[in-house]
Amino acid sequence: MDYTIRVLRKCKEYGFKVYIDPHQDTWSRNCGGSGAPYWTLATCGMNPRNFTAIQSTILHCEYSLAHESDPASVPAMMWSTNYGRLAPQTLFTLFFAGRDFAPKCVIDGCNIQDYLQSHYIEAFGQLADRIRDAGDLLDTCVIGWDSMNESSEGLVGYLNLHVLPTKQGSTLKKGPTPTPTQSLRLGMGQAQTVENWTFNAFGPRRAGLVTIDPKGLTIWADPSSEPDVEFAPHGVHPRYGWRRGPEWQLGVDIWALHGVWDIKTGYVMRPDYFCYLPAAEFSTPEEEIAEVEFVADYWVPHWQSWARRIHKFHPEAIHFVAPPVFAQPPPLPVEDLAGRCTYSTHYYDGLTLVTRHWNWFNADAVGLLRGKYRSKFQALKIGECAIRRSLQAQLKTLKDDAPILGVFPSMIGEVGIPFDMDERRAYCWTDGGRHKGDFSSQQRALDASLNAMDGPNSLNYTIWTYFPDNVHSWGDLWNMEDLSLWSVDDLRLRDKSTVYQGNEDDSSALLLAAHRAIQSRGTVRLGATAVLATMPPPANDEGHKPDITSFSRWDSTFDFLTDGARAVKAFSRPYPIATVGIPVDIRFDIAKAEFRLVVRVCAEDAPLAVPSTMATRPVDPPATEIFLPIVHFAADRTVGSLLDQSRCKEDLSTPDLDIDDKLAHSRSSETLRGTT
Repeated sequence: MDYTIRVLRKCKEYGFKVYIDPHQDTWSRNCGGSGAPYWTLATCGMNPRNFTAIQSTILHCEYSLAHESDPASVPAMMWSTNYGRLAPQTLFTLFFAGRDFAPKCVIDGCNIQDYLQSHYIEAFGQLADRIRDAGDLLDTCVIGWDSMNESSEGLVGYLNLHVLPTKQGSTLKKGPTPTPTQSLRLGMGQAQTVENWTFNAFGPRRAGLVTIDPKGLTIWADPSSEPDVEFAPHGVHPRYGWRRGPEWQLGVDIWALHGVWDIKTGYVMRPDYFCYLPAAEFSTPEEEIAEVEFVADYWVPHWQSWARRIHKFHPEAIHFVAPPVFAQPPPLPVEDLAGRCTYSTHYYDGLTLVTRHWNWFNADAVGLLRGKYRSKFQALKIGECAIRRSLQAQLKTLKDDAPILGVFPSMIGEVGIPFDMDERRAYCWTDGGRHKGDFSSQQRALDASLNAMDGPNSLNYTIWTYFPDNVHSWGDLWNMEDLSLWSVDDLRLRDKSTVYQGNEDDSSALLLAAHRAIQSRGTVRLGATAVLATMPPPANDEGHKPDITSFSRWDSTFDFLTDGARAVKAFSRPYPIATVGIPVDIRFDIAKAEFRLVVRVCAEDAPLAVPSTMATRPVDPPATEIFLPIVHFAADRTVGSLLDQSRCKEDLSTPDLDIDDKLAHSRSSETLRGTT
C-alpha cells in the first residue's frame, strides 16, 4: 500500500487522473492468471500443486507438464481457457453464489461467499482508507473505482453440465477442453477422454480427442493438511487461523458433497444444478421455476456492497461499472450510483488477439455473442474497410448499453493489440531479420481499434498496456502476452558502450531484461524505467527526484518521445482535451495526419457574461482545446501554419456573442487552441 501511494503521487505530479481497478484474471496467479492470494484457494479446500496434472487450470510456469515444462511454448491466449476449467469455475461460483449453491461450505461460522467477499471488500477498503489518509490524492488524482476486472460467472447459469456452454462470456476453445462433467471427474483423479481444439484464422476447430489421466491426483486438499475439528484444539487452522464447518469434508469434491454428482460412479444427478436455485428440486410440478441470472442475482449484490464501502471514504468517487465481458450492465439503484458513474466495458479485436496476425477478414464478435446472426458466416467481414466499419459498429453496440445505467458516459476500460505478430517478425526472429522494427501490421491493427472508438462513437478509452519491463522474449512477463506500447528491446542503440541505467532494482523482471541484453547484444541494460543515458542512477529514496540535465542522447524531441515505442503513430493521436459543446464525430487519418472534429454547439454552451463591475481583468472565453501530438505534427511552427490556413481558427471579426440573442448565434464559431 505504501508503494501504491508513492505511485499515485508520481501520477499526480505528472497530471494523470487515475481510476483503480482491482485486477484479476482467472482468479489468481495460482490459477494461471492474476489476482487473489494463495490463501483463498486453501480456504476453498483446494490443492494447487495438482492443478497441472488434472488440467483444472493451465499454469504458464508448468506448461505443458509440471516435471518438464516449456513456458515459452504456451499458445497465445491459452490462459483465457481457464475460465472454462474446474478451479476458476469453482472459485468464482463460491465467491459470487456460495450461499445458494454451496451452503455446506462454512468458514468461521459464515458461508464461503460471505467470507471471501467480506475479505475482498475490506482489503481494498483498507487501501482506500490509506489513499484518503494520504490527504492529497482523492479527486485531484484518484477519481474513481471499478469493483473487479473481468469478473466471471463460474458455473452459475450452466444449463447442462454435460455440454460446453454457448452463452457464457468466456468460451474460447483451445487445447484439451473438458466439459464441466468431465472436469468434476478429473478433479477427483479419474481419467477422461476430452475434445481437443485448435484455433486458426477461421476460428476454433475440433482436432480429435485426447486423454487426460491425473493418475489419482485430485485438486482437493488432503484432510491431513488441516486439523480435525473434532479432535484438534478448537479446530483452528495452524497457519491461517480459520475454523472450517463440520459439514465441509476435505478431500472430497464440494459439488459431490452437495449432491450434484456421485464420485464412485461418476454419474451426474443434477446436470442443471447451477441453472436453478437448489430449492427448485422440491418445488411442485405446477410451480414455474425461474432460471438464475448471474448479473442480476449475484454480481449486483456484490457491486452494491463494494460501492457502499467505497462511498464511506470517497463520496465523490466515479463508479466505473464493468460487468462480465460483453454482458449488458444491469440497472443499478440511483442511491448507490449517486450520480457518479461511467460504463466501463472492455473490447478487443479477438481474431487478431488470438491469431497474432492482422487478417484481411474478421468477424462481428459482439453480434455473434448477442445472437445477431443465425450463422457465423453472416458475421464475416472481408476487406479492411469492412473490418473497420464492423469494429466501429461493435463499439456502438457496447456504447448503446450505457443508458441502462442512466444518463452516463461510456469508457472502454481496455483495448489493445498484440505486438508479437507473425511469429515475432518485427523482432527479427524470422526471414533473416529483414523485418526488424517493422510494426506496420501492428500499427494498422491498433489504428483500426482506436478508429472504432472515434467516428460517431466518440468514446473515451484506456489502452492496454504500458509495461516498462517488456522484453521480446517474454513479452509482458505474463502468459506470453505482448501488448505493451513500449519495450526496452526496442530502444535505439547508439553504440556498443551504451548503458541503460535503471532504478537499481534487482527484481526478476529487470534481471531477465539485463540477462537477455547481454546474451543478444553484449549490452548491459538494467531496467526499462530509465532510457536516459545521462541520468545518474536514482537512489531508492522516495524524496529524491533525479534531475534530467541533458537530452544529448537524442537528436530531437521526436526521437526522445518515440524511443522504445511501438506503433506510436497509431496510439499517439489528436484528441479534444476540452470542447465548447458536445463532440459528435472524430476522425483521424494517420497516413495523412488529417484530423477532423465535429462539435455540436447550442445556445446553452455560450459563456456567461461577467458584469463589468465584477471583472478585475479580461476573461478569455472558453475554448475548444485539441491535443496535437508531435509524432504527427512535427513542431509548434508547423501547427501554427496549419491553424493559419484553417477555416476553423478564431475569427476576430466576429462580434462577441450577445447572450440575449441565443437563437441567432446558436451555432456560433469557436476559438480553436492547439496544444503540443
